[in-house]
Amino acid sequence: MPVVEGSPLPFPQRGALKPSRTALLVIDMQRDFCAQDGYMHRLGVDLARLRQPVEPIRRVLDVARRCGITVIHTREGYAPDLSDLQPWKVGGAANEAIGSAGPLGRALVRGEEGWNIIDELAPSPGEDVFDKASYGVFATTAIGADLRARDIRAAILVGLTTDCCVTSTLREALDRGIECMVIEDCTAAASQRRHDAAIDLIRSSGGVFGTLAGSGDVIEALETAHRHR
Repeated sequence: MPVVEGSPLPFPQRGALKPSRTALLVIDMQRDFCAQDGYMHRLGVDLARLRQPVEPIRRVLDVARRCGITVIHTREGYAPDLSDLQPWKVGGAANEAIGSAGPLGRALVRGEEGWNIIDELAPSPGEDVFDKASYGVFATTAIGADLRARDIRAAILVGLTTDCCVTSTLREALDRGIECMVIEDCTAAASQRRHDAAIDLIRSSGGVFGTLAGSGDVIEALETAHRHR
């Protein structure tokens, strides 16, 4: 049975890659983060940069679905009155934009057009979507109990943004005993510098913060695992 030859460590560490015990977490691929006139675009972030992971994520999703991996999507969003917006998200230009009106509705408010997942990566029937009022998905949802109930031992992380919600979820999952791999070309951040810093921390920490791989290596390992199940 295969493993993914990651950097700095192979994935998973405990035995071989088993689709039935692995989850693919698609983090915050929402219009507000990577669509025209969304929250991030209105803040002046390069939209092309944020959309770079879309096609590799789509390819990984296709294979994961064929292999029977548990696919889970996350969405960041807040109540219309912003009553669940944490105090540290109130100050600063980026945080003050939360709840502001735009072409896709109020930014990062649940139920608005911008809050929805982009069409290219829309959840398939039966795939869970966890709505979080936090950077990491474990802090404000029941995903931890859900993964335990499914006997999920490993997670592959993709989505936005590398330096915020992806690495927040990564650390939360590791603290709960879930082995984690981030697919490098399936993530992006507001700047290349911030993306590189987050990736370099994972790679240079000797496996303390999980491990990394490219989408091609992950797809190959998943297809091999599926053939030998």
